[in-house]
Amino acid sequence: MTKQDSGDATGRLADELLRFFRLGTRAKSMLNAGDLGAEFSALMLLFPLRHLGPMRVTDLAEVKGADPSTISRQAAQLVKAGLARREADPADGRASRLAVTDAGLAACGRLHDMRHALLSETLSHWPAERVRAFADLFEEFNSSVETRLRHDPAVAARENA
Repeated sequence: MTKQDSGDATGRLADELLRFFRLGTRAKSMLNAGDLGAEFSALMLLFPLRHLGPMRVTDLAEVKGADPSTISRQAAQLVKAGLARREADPADGRASRLAVTDAGLAACGRLHDMRHALLSETLSHWPAERVRAFADLFEEFNSSVETRLRHDPAVAARENA
């Protein structure tokens, strides 16, 4: 592949990523998560809480790459819906952590199942080997993005500020 071909492919990929993000915003409405008692963005906080365990809102904001005030508002929705609870931080009794509840774990399972069903239906006409190849390439792409972010001085400066 020549440098020009690579540049054209990179531009095409950039265009497709923007298209993917636009479609993703519309596709999440297909997950029908409205009856779980919180906004979709708030529900997405349940997954890092499930995987990483209880954490302070500021730590959760860092994990999600979001503003702590936004995460705090979303966390309040989760608590109100019974999907998360506040508990004392054992490292600092003045602080609290957010922890996922049994209802929150069930919501995670439901969201996972809905996402899996949506993708399965969308890719049902793809041969299994193409789905595997796409998943492998997408994983490699995401790993490259994570590596780039870890080594970006601007990201490091914001995280250390």
